[in-house]
Amino acid sequence: MKTVVQPIKGGPVEVLDVPRPVPGPTEVLVATIASVISPGTERAVTALAQASLLAKARARPDLVRQVARKARADGLGATARAVRGRLAEDLLLGYSAAGEVIEVGTAVSGIRPGQLVATGGAGKASHAQFQAVPGLLCAVLPAGVPPADAAFTTVASIALHGLRQADVGPGSKVVVSGLGLVGQLAARLALAAGCDVAGIDPAPHARSVAAGSGLLALDELGDATTGRILDWSRGRGADAVLVCAASKSSVPVLRAPALCRDRAAVVIVGDTGLDLDRTPFYEKELSLRFARSYGPGRYDPSYEAWGVDYPAGQVRWTEGRNFEAVLDLLAAGRLEVADLVTHTFDIGEAARAYRLIEERAEPYLAIAISYPPGAAAAGAVPVQAARGDERVTRETPADPGVGWVGAGAFTAGTLLPAFRAAGFRRFTAIASASGVSAHRAAERHGFGRAVSGGFNVIEDRDTDVVVIVTPHDTHAELAALALRAGRHVWCEKPLALSMAELDQVAAAWQDSGRQLAVGFNRRWSPAVLAARPLLAAAAGPKLLVYRVAAGPVPDGHWYHDRRHGGRLLGEVCHFVDTAQALIGAQIEEAAGLPGGGEPGDDAAVSLRFTDGSLATIAYGSVPARAGKEWIEVTTTGHRIVIDDFRRATADGKVIWKGSSDKGHRGCAAAFRQAVAGGAAMPTEEMLATMTATIAAAAGGSGR
Repeated sequence: MKTVVQPIKGGPVEVLDVPRPVPGPTEVLVATIASVISPGTERAVTALAQASLLAKARARPDLVRQVARKARADGLGATARAVRGRLAEDLLLGYSAAGEVIEVGTAVSGIRPGQLVATGGAGKASHAQFQAVPGLLCAVLPAGVPPADAAFTTVASIALHGLRQADVGPGSKVVVSGLGLVGQLAARLALAAGCDVAGIDPAPHARSVAAGSGLLALDELGDATTGRILDWSRGRGADAVLVCAASKSSVPVLRAPALCRDRAAVVIVGDTGLDLDRTPFYEKELSLRFARSYGPGRYDPSYEAWGVDYPAGQVRWTEGRNFEAVLDLLAAGRLEVADLVTHTFDIGEAARAYRLIEERAEPYLAIAISYPPGAAAAGAVPVQAARGDERVTRETPADPGVGWVGAGAFTAGTLLPAFRAAGFRRFTAIASASGVSAHRAAERHGFGRAVSGGFNVIEDRDTDVVVIVTPHDTHAELAALALRAGRHVWCEKPLALSMAELDQVAAAWQDSGRQLAVGFNRRWSPAVLAARPLLAAAAGPKLLVYRVAAGPVPDGHWYHDRRHGGRLLGEVCHFVDTAQALIGAQIEEAAGLPGGGEPGDDAAVSLRFTDGSLATIAYGSVPARAGKEWIEVTTTGHRIVIDDFRRATADGKVIWKGSSDKGHRGCAAAFRQAVAGGAAMPTEEMLATMTATIAAAAGGSGR
């Protein structure tokens, strides 16, 4: 399928051929019929991506601080790889569309295949032939509403939510500052609500279109315009001003007080500067309000990702119910949008639309994207490897074919280089949820094709090894399926989130005769490998203390998503496995705080081993000041310290020192040897690690 993307590293907008996305349980797969470009929002996205690194840093100082924290915790090398990986990604463009339902997730109700729906959501309702969209961001079209009109629904919901924030009704005087697409829709919605509306914009074309819909359209002429607004409002001023302009300047907001009556509302809808002067707002006691996108539910993962709706009695107008309101207005003929379309481009020519926005060679408002009927829903897309990548051409048919599920930054920056260094040469198929990252990874890393969904990788006849680097709640199912299909499996940690899942994977592995590896790479780090012989020779039980200063998880990070098990299951399992490797005995008992598997930032785990050894892992959200990880193992004969995998000492003497190496390449090399018939992976120990971690997350000690 074709989809429109903006490379984060910069350059022009591109149209890619990628596999179609795979819907999750709370999502709906939609074949797109029409979509609408929101010029102001999407131009801001492309402009930032096309800016220099310095300009990006100035625009997003919050991301700069995140990079600095990661550098302190993980070192410059790992941070540089992460940044390069992020810059190699693409942004899906578009967020307002309509189409036909093809498939419905198991947790979605009220929507059936074959229905026409309006769709929304940045990164979801993209300019693409197929979309996997949250069920609560799909609204069924009423009879008589054409998909071309319904494609405006999400953009119009932004305007509608801004109008709701203004708290106006029939007879209210409303000024719309900025008559771009959102401003035009806000003005029309205010008229439909019985308000008297005036619009202000310096662009003649925008004013002409606005005047045609029945409002007072004014040029921005300072005091003269203020006088016209006062005359129009019988000398009182507007009841509300909706600032829909998109500008770095603060002028649109600074102008608002002069247009307002006493105690009016100023609602910020557009992305505009906010360098304000307190006095005029204070003197009129104005209410300054902000409209957050399409309405309540936006940016709330429980609503958008998990599909948990708000009760209508508590939150009448969610973003999804705003969609329905817009569609009802379209169906009743009280809102018209077709005349706002100034340009239409086929999806294959969508890059031209963004050049039009960038060059401003002619006036535009709504820019529509059309989609040819009967688009192929390709399950696999052959990919031409990037030129000059000699590694791609050195494939040997006898080498095991490696299929990959998940194409995020960790895949590109860490794991794929480790697999290549380990001797894997033949990369067959790669899949990702959106299809876009799989396409890019296939281009850059020599995969033969990008495919739709992990099941297509598992079933690929050329694939002997399946690597799973997907969200945590999918690991167990994919690993078990791949093993039952006769594939060797490498699964990133955690292997499972419950004992039931772990038992299913263990049974599949025991029946398969294949190699199963979990990405517990630290046991192959040079520091741990240097320490293990000394510890193995030591008599008596050992005492291990493992301190991890992991730093806080940013708001919105997927670790806060309870479906993925949180940090204890998702990351502390690493340290449990490292402790087991250093102690060299089986884990007999595990206990942890907090209990219940809560996805909090802090955890403490205690382990007891069959030889009497004890281990304590303290994992906290405090920022790293002197390295992220510190391990001390005390025996009757030695005291061994591993300092952030950069240095290992025994009784004060250095036994290994180097750049931070957490064993990714060593782990991949061991897996390559096992697949080739060499020493098997320590799968039993890895399963024991997961058993102990799951027990610790539950606060208990065993099954």
